[in-house]
Amino acid sequence: MTRLTDLGPARAGALMMIAAGVLFAVINLLTQYATMMLHVPSARMAFWQYFIALLFSLPWVVREGLRAMKTHNLMLHLLRVAAAVIGVQLWIAGLAHVPIWQAIALIMLSPFFVTLGANLFLDEAATPERWIAVTVGFAGGMIILAPWSESFSLFVLYPVGAAAFWALTSLLTKRLTRSETPESLTVYLLLMLSPVNFGLALGDGIALGGGLTALILVAAGLLTALAQYAIAKAYAVADAAYLQPFDHLKLPLNVGFGVLAFGFVPPGSMWIGSLMILAASFYLLRQESRAAQPA
Repeated sequence: MTRLTDLGPARAGALMMIAAGVLFAVINLLTQYATMMLHVPSARMAFWQYFIALLFSLPWVVREGLRAMKTHNLMLHLLRVAAAVIGVQLWIAGLAHVPIWQAIALIMLSPFFVTLGANLFLDEAATPERWIAVTVGFAGGMIILAPWSESFSLFVLYPVGAAAFWALTSLLTKRLTRSETPESLTVYLLLMLSPVNFGLALGDGIALGGGLTALILVAAGLLTALAQYAIAKAYAVADAAYLQPFDHLKLPLNVGFGVLAFGFVPPGSMWIGSLMILAASFYLLRQESRAAQPA
């Protein structure tokens, strides 16, 4: 059986990022259903989703012992959590009002922030192949969004803000992987998110609810724990800028789920944009895999 480490950094990182994208697509589907159809307040949704994710991550702490909690970068952990909290709140608030295909298209701005930040703050090479892939992927997202023909509202701006803060979260994640394990990164994020989200949810009430609502919140929490671990693992083995085009794959995944669950059918240009995103992602994987091969 092939192990993840046998695939090489490029393929292993891409695989983990794609896995995280699939998990987050399901999470977004559950989140939009809970907030739009069941009228769960977005702050309450965020609290329970990440608190339950924390509960599912506790076995890692038990298994690893105190070693998983030791760190010399507490300030970076705090900054990462602050960026993640703002991003989560903006994203869930956006999903409560914006069709999922439009929200995902706007979140495509995040790779631009990550690529620029990786070059400026992480000393990662900004290769022409990376810029080509990110630019083509972003262009595909813009074709899907068609901002020149949409009437923007304050709600539509929420995913844009989430893109900026999640880009900062990604950069801090990559920086911390130099000294922290994926388990430590996941547990610290979930542990610190819970009290902040709790405070933000107090105004709307924090009752878990019962029946379908509770089931959705528990499922979202479990998938969130798995997705956060997959992201941390991806950044531990591959460059942040290289991984961003694979984050574009969340667009066709979320669009497909949105159509099936809610009937959110985007314009026909969505298919052109999705093909551009997929082409950019696989182009970069091929280029990086070739570069990693010995001469």
